[in-house]
Order: sequence, then structure tokens, then C-alpha cells
Amino acid sequence: MPCEEIVELLPGVVDGSTRLDRSERRHVESCLRCQAELARYRKLLRAMQALRTEIAPPPPGLLGDLLAELEAAGERGAVRASLSGRRAAYLGGIAAATAAAGAGAAIVLVSRGRKGRLPLAG
Repeated sequence: MPCEEIVELLPGVVDGSTRLDRSERRHVESCLRCQAELARYRKLLRAMQALRTEIAPPPPGLLGDLLAELEAAGERGAVRASLSGRRAAYLGGIAAATAAAGAGAAIVLVSRGRKGRLPLAG
């Protein structure tokens, strides 16, 4: 049995998700290369399990940096909200002006239609 096939199975053997058949086990028992690979996987698994319980302390100043960044993001959001609110007011003003101009033109047309001529001011 070639080592390349066995090496693919070894991670599963270490974590318990794969079982070797009789010929594969015999190969591992007699092959120093596969035994060394199996030992490396076991060592790696132990190291990864040890990392699960370790807690890394946060770097100094991290909390202050996070709070400053959150505050800056909040200010940027407030500025955007303010600008978008003004934009809505500007668009509303333009719409009102357009409607007023349209209404003024309609009044002129109605006045002109009733009397046949434009009324003079004064």
C-alpha cells in the first residue's frame, strides 16, 4: 500500500473520524514515514487542544482605541443623518416651489380663460 494513500487518512485517524482497515494498520506499523506523520498529527492535535483553554490578554490601549473609533463612527453617522435630512428639506422645498409655480401658471390660465385677457395689476 503506498504511503500517499495512508497519509491522506491519518488526520482522520487522529481525530477519530476515520478507521484504518487491517492492511492499512499493518502498513503504518511497519512504515517509519507513516508513523512519523501520525506522531506529527497527534502532536498538532494536542497543541490545538491546549490552545482552547488559553486566554490571550488584550493589548494595552485596545479598549481606548475601540471606544475612540466607536465615537468617531457615531459622529460620522450623525453628520450623514444631518446631511440627508437637509437634502430631504431641499428636495421638499424644490418640490413646493415647483408646485407653487405650476399653480401660479394654472391661475393665470384660468383667469385668462374667464375674461379672455390678462388682468392688470393695480
